[in-house]
Amino acid sequence: MYEYEAISQTVIDGDTERTIQLIEKALKQGFLAEKILEEGLIIGMNSVADKFKHQKVMIPEVLRSTRAMHAGMVTLNSSLQKSHKLEETTVFIGTVAGDLHDIGKNLVKMVLASSGVEVIDLGIDVSVKKFVQTVRKEKPQYLMMSSLLTTTMPVMREVIEELENRNLRSGLKVVVGGGPITDLFAAEIGADLYFDDPFRLREYLMEQHRPR
Repeated sequence: MYEYEAISQTVIDGDTERTIQLIEKALKQGFLAEKILEEGLIIGMNSVADKFKHQKVMIPEVLRSTRAMHAGMVTLNSSLQKSHKLEETTVFIGTVAGDLHDIGKNLVKMVLASSGVEVIDLGIDVSVKKFVQTVRKEKPQYLMMSSLLTTTMPVMREVIEELENRNLRSGLKVVVGGGPITDLFAAEIGADLYFDDPFRLREYLMEQHRPR
């Protein structure tokens, strides 16, 4: 619909003020907050991420879009639907060592947090040691690793091997994602799950943690 496309475009343009205005208008007109997030903000930010991946936009433009996306999320926060909440689900997420990209990670974080998942963001350039120490100390249900650079993909394998060497895989699901990651790669390194879409990941978590 045009309203969603217009919101997406404001994110692409990095027009924070316009993003907020259009979201407030859409909410008043009865559009669902979740739909505005999924079909407006997320699609817009995905477009920016794809352009950045192919070097069609520069870092300052990405930062403007990220600010618009964040402002949109803040505007939507109180209106996001409260059904199918996942308050008892905890996820630790981070971009692997050597990689400073966080757009994809932040999208996953926003989508999961909007469903009530407790998301602990370890940040970017996260070392193997930090991932392993976090699992040992916090004992999370899910550890999610992101990579946008092919040169940093092997770090994911290193993390998983170290977790296994230290007997820390019990009760833990390791999820990997990012532009160059595939199902085949995830299987090769021993990851439990791979998702190329934050909404598919959310659906998986909702199904796994649905009240019985």
